[in-house]
Amino acid sequence: MSLPAEGEPRLLRSLRAAAAAAAHAASLGLPAGVAALARPGSSLFSWHPLLMALAFSLLLTQALLVFSPEASPLRSLSRKAKVRAHWALQVLALLCALLGLALVAYHKELQGKGHFHTWHGRAGLLAVLYAAGQSLGGLLLLYPKLARGWPPGKLRLYHATAGLVGYLLGCASLVLGMCSLWFTAAVSGAAWYLAVLCPLLSSLVVMNQVSNAYLYRKRSQH
Repeated sequence: MSLPAEGEPRLLRSLRAAAAAAAHAASLGLPAGVAALARPGSSLFSWHPLLMALAFSLLLTQALLVFSPEASPLRSLSRKAKVRAHWALQVLALLCALLGLALVAYHKELQGKGHFHTWHGRAGLLAVLYAAGQSLGGLLLLYPKLARGWPPGKLRLYHATAGLVGYLLGCASLVLGMCSLWFTAAVSGAAWYLAVLCPLLSSLVVMNQVSNAYLYRKRSQH
């Protein structure tokens, strides 16, 4: 069981900081690698993998790591400023995901291919729809008057837990995309495993962050 942050040994805090720093690097490295692979602009489809990697690897990960006590680039700012940054990054991630989904759907339409027949396609569609719903739910925290009496603490807990589920779903869609014929035809061996490691590492870091910030605290109150 994890300890609260103030009671953690220095070594454990250092390991958390190192893992969070690695998640930052992974969230940026995967879209960079996909951009080099897809060569955006070379075809209509080439924008799809880049936009989805930007949405679910870079922007969404950074939106969550904003609240990391060990590796947030906004540690010195107020919680209100972090919430605003989180919301802005979340909106950008959703816009990239919606555009990436629209482009691949249009590409398949031009090619006369069916839509969402693969696990990757279904997981990606579900992840985008979930992200849209999660963003709407976040309005209740951004504008508390909309919550109509719901306790802010419970709303934050529900939002964080639901957001974690959505993030893991987005990471799963990325991993499934790495199993596609397009990706495996260009990436194999150690490079493929390194690519898969990026969303897996980020997922573990975000799960640990949410668990320590909300779920552990919830258990400790009982």
